[in-house]
Amino acid sequence: MHRLRWMVPLALALFALVTAPAASVAQVAVDVVITAEPPELPVYDQPEIPGPGFIWTPGYWAYGPDGYFWVPGTWVEPPEAELLWTPGYWGFDDGRYFWHDGYWGPHIGYYGGIYYGFGYVGVGYFGGAWRGGVFVYNTAVTNIGSVHITNVYNEAVVNRSVARASFNGPGGATAKPTAAELAAGRERHVAPTAAQTQHVTAASTNKAMLASVNQGKPAVAATGKPGQFSGSGVVAAREAGKFRAPANPAAGGKTGSGQPAGGPTHRELKGAKTTPKTPASGAGAMSPRTKSAKVTPSNPPKPKPAKAAPKPPPRSTAARTPPKPPPPKKPKH
Repeated sequence: MHRLRWMVPLALALFALVTAPAASVAQVAVDVVITAEPPELPVYDQPEIPGPGFIWTPGYWAYGPDGYFWVPGTWVEPPEAELLWTPGYWGFDDGRYFWHDGYWGPHIGYYGGIYYGFGYVGVGYFGGAWRGGVFVYNTAVTNIGSVHITNVYNEAVVNRSVARASFNGPGGATAKPTAAELAAGRERHVAPTAAQTQHVTAASTNKAMLASVNQGKPAVAATGKPGQFSGSGVVAAREAGKFRAPANPAAGGKTGSGQPAGGPTHRELKGAKTTPKTPASGAGAMSPRTKSAKVTPSNPPKPKPAKAAPKPPPRSTAARTPPKPPPPKKPKH
């Protein structure tokens, strides 16, 4: 059974989101806890860059009320210069999967060692870099295509054979955060852009993005721009990621912020666990000891006979014996 648990009381979450500065809001998040394994990452090609200044953000499996759905990789304009995108990732621990959201920052932080490709090899980013306020692209792993971009370089990236797991933990990626990644996690972070948020929302409402529908092979695996799900610039997956259908796909629910788990608007707030109480056998389920007979028009329920009133105890018929009179007093002489 899928469970979504809020790790902090809602009041604290709202307080943190309201009082946190806009630049550091990405440091606040809500852990999403899922018991179903996310699908593997599909194999797809990177669409051509729309123009200079865009940075690649890889696709990933997010979670919503109907289960896992694919958020296509896309080209995004950063919120400001000198910022890089650290992708989100799923972490596995104690039989559960936790989502950690992505963010913009001056350096690439820890993203679970997930091999997203196109420069995201599990540690760092090799698809480009900022130089003097201008982003330059590594054409060895970036699809420049026919777009006229002069700020480029070519540096080979070792594409070692790696698993396509989309989570970190037993059975998935096993990388631990480096000292540099931990330091990047403590730096100033900037929340995903409005275009990224709208991109996730569009994916969450598109039934074709559901893993239960596309079986791990989305028809829209990557897009040229956020929110673009048709037309030129849309790339389909070449190979499906292994997908294990959950035993109970209806179990699950919305996240604490009302957004899909894994969406840019979903933050992580670590704290005390709050588990809603639910019947062990499902809401409205009958007790295993309770039996119900089928009632039909030809088999109406028989009324129960009325209970007879209790009889009063029988009265005694024996005659009462009158009390004996006292003996006569002797006269005084």
